[in-house]
Amino acid sequence: MSASGGTKAIVAALAANLAIAVAKFVAFLFSGSSSMLAESVHSVADSGNQGLLLLGGRKAQREATPQHPFGYGRERYIYAFLVSIVLFSVGGMFAVYEGYEKISHPHEIKDWYWPIGVLVFAIIAESFSFRTAIKESNGLRGDRSWKEFVRHAKAPELPVVLLEDLGALVGLVLALGGVGLALLTGNGIWDGIGTLCIGILLILIALVLAAETKSLLLGEAAGAENIEKIREAVVDGDTVTGIIHMRTLHLGPEELLVAAKIAVRHDNTAAQVADAINAAEERIRTAVPIARVIYLEPDIYSESAAAAGADPAKSPGGPGPDAAH
Repeated sequence: MSASGGTKAIVAALAANLAIAVAKFVAFLFSGSSSMLAESVHSVADSGNQGLLLLGGRKAQREATPQHPFGYGRERYIYAFLVSIVLFSVGGMFAVYEGYEKISHPHEIKDWYWPIGVLVFAIIAESFSFRTAIKESNGLRGDRSWKEFVRHAKAPELPVVLLEDLGALVGLVLALGGVGLALLTGNGIWDGIGTLCIGILLILIALVLAAETKSLLLGEAAGAENIEKIREAVVDGDTVTGIIHMRTLHLGPEELLVAAKIAVRHDNTAAQVADAINAAEERIRTAVPIARVIYLEPDIYSESAAAAGADPAKSPGGPGPDAAH
């Protein structure tokens, strides 16, 4: 996995979650708090999720084969989608069930200092993990808002870790509130309510992750900035006079496919067109290094032909008003 895959953030989250999971489970055994049990399962699920992200990154590095000629870059999207399923089922649904049970059959929390101490420790550990994820993400986020970064990032790992860590911190606060109110009031139902809230939170985060990774799995085009760079790189004003239409597709977070029909002059020789295509491909790779698979088809753009059929200017990557006719 490349640096943009956020390996450092994933490893930091994995280490924090493993330590926290053990501490939470010990606290549950001593206190009997359902919030602590739900949080234990949540941390175990998160640890498994980080393992899935690391596995996906490793599998994505495999070389292309005749059966998979474009490589395995999308493995990272598949494993990120699996994370959302694990978070929904193991984390969210278990917490909702445990919360319902605790509300239906509340009982007093024993040895209160165990859950309180572990929750404070967990908040500190998760804060360090969340801070690492933020630092790793800032290098890729640029001037985009956090919402835009999560929605439009092509590498799924950092948005997944960010949402997991944010959910973990909010969940810990909910657990602390549920345990605290149960201790103050002597009514264990508050512990169950805190657990139920944790489950609902995890389900919501899982649904957001599923929606975003589904879009990546279906295949997303390059970002607007990269599309503009490609358009500028293709046209040389001499042999290549415009783009008739263009399509881009992410084969993986760091691998982009570019397919375009380009306009050339009617009196160019085949050798001139071939040289122009090779030069255009080189310019594209210089402007957008992740554009590794490029197919350029030469054609003579006809305004009358375009008027008779579908207007390519209205398609993504169409010629626009400055295209040669």
